[in-house]
Amino acid sequence: MDPIEWGVADAAAHIKRGSVSAREYARALLDRIDEHRALGAFITVRAEAVLAAAEQADAARSSGAVLGPLHGVPLAVKDNIDTADLPTTGGTPALREHQPSADADVVRRLRDAGALVLGKTNLHELAYGMTSNNGSYGPVANPYRPDRIAGGSSGGTAAAVAARLAPAGLGTDTGGSVRMPASLCGVVGFRPTVGRYSQRGLILVSGTRDTVGPLARTVEDVRLLDSVLSGVTEPEDVAPVPVRLGVVRRPFVDGLAPDLAECFERRTAQLAAAGIEIVELEFPAHTGDLIAKAGFPIAFYETPIELQNYLTTGNIAMSLAELVACCGSPDVEQLLTGLLGTDAISPDDYTAAMTRYRPELDELVRASLTTHRLDALLWPTTPVTAAPIGADEVELGGELVSAFLAYSRTTNLGSILGWPGVSVPAGLDSSGLPIGIALDGPPGSDSRLLRIARTCEQLFGPLPSPRATSVSGGKAR
Repeated sequence: MDPIEWGVADAAAHIKRGSVSAREYARALLDRIDEHRALGAFITVRAEAVLAAAEQADAARSSGAVLGPLHGVPLAVKDNIDTADLPTTGGTPALREHQPSADADVVRRLRDAGALVLGKTNLHELAYGMTSNNGSYGPVANPYRPDRIAGGSSGGTAAAVAARLAPAGLGTDTGGSVRMPASLCGVVGFRPTVGRYSQRGLILVSGTRDTVGPLARTVEDVRLLDSVLSGVTEPEDVAPVPVRLGVVRRPFVDGLAPDLAECFERRTAQLAAAGIEIVELEFPAHTGDLIAKAGFPIAFYETPIELQNYLTTGNIAMSLAELVACCGSPDVEQLLTGLLGTDAISPDDYTAAMTRYRPELDELVRASLTTHRLDALLWPTTPVTAAPIGADEVELGGELVSAFLAYSRTTNLGSILGWPGVSVPAGLDSSGLPIGIALDGPPGSDSRLLRIARTCEQLFGPLPSPRATSVSGGKAR
């Protein structure tokens, strides 16, 4: 197999047994990054530093040192996660030269396991959007169709993994920012239970909702990264057990794009034929109201606090207002300017969201899972596939709606509650664009959720790589 097609476990195995050196593998990835600069996947790559780190990995192997599970494997890191040897820009001009003094905890865990940092990936500015159309560093293009979005805010990592520029990488997820770009780019994206991974060293949007999440091309590679990031190691082989998945049609499965709807129904039937019990259920009518009252008020209230905390703890000599005034993306500047002024969330609304609406929403969803004896909820990760770059609205159910709201329609719920979720590639639409199907489970069910995701992946089969598709040659599958 071409080394660029290797996943994390494959690459680590080849390097460990010496069939390829870490330097040779890193060089192959760096060459591919250089060939695909037009994707806009990376903000910072320092090739010589990557090669030097790879040579150190090779020397450690030659000396007989104990090798970690990720030894010599270069991984992409979203550019709102601190790295001691590369700038952390957050995708915003004001932090272009910001050099953290230490790695984020999640990066330290990767390095301790032997991984190398390949580079820092592009994102929707300050992780505040769903397209990764960055006004300062350029948009991230979708590897399957470069005129389409990669999704956000972790679009750079998703695009890098899909385009075989990296075997895997890290993103962050506030309202779907790992799972949504994973779906649009045809890779696996995992959002763990909040608290499973450390938040130290991140430019946060919301401490309540944010988490780092791995993206890779297979569930097994995500499980490997999860074991490193969480310190929780699960048995490799687990005996199959009955699985019950719930499908909530309103509003999560209604109004889908036709190709996406067909794919979802076909994959759901395939799961049922394989022995997984599919349960149709409804959430109470006021669920949408609870999501609205708990979701944005929490994120919008916490954002100014978290950004100021990052500036303060990083000894960055600028005010929050100065940071926002330098934003290069009009949508982000407008939103954050509002949060510092007339659109600020009141303490009373935030308190109500945290102490009333969020707990009520959590109780409602838990009760549905308990009543129907469900392991997880099943729905399309996004209601439409990737929109054209620059589009602020998408057609959903015959109406034009905000891209921000459309793409977070199913991913927002678990993010509000801090529950784990995973998106698995499920097919391509008639334009050759990837479709993802998501699983959301209760907090603490991370390992079981990933085992179910692996079953889905095995049934659905792999997607063709982007280089095997064309703009006009896509075919729903």
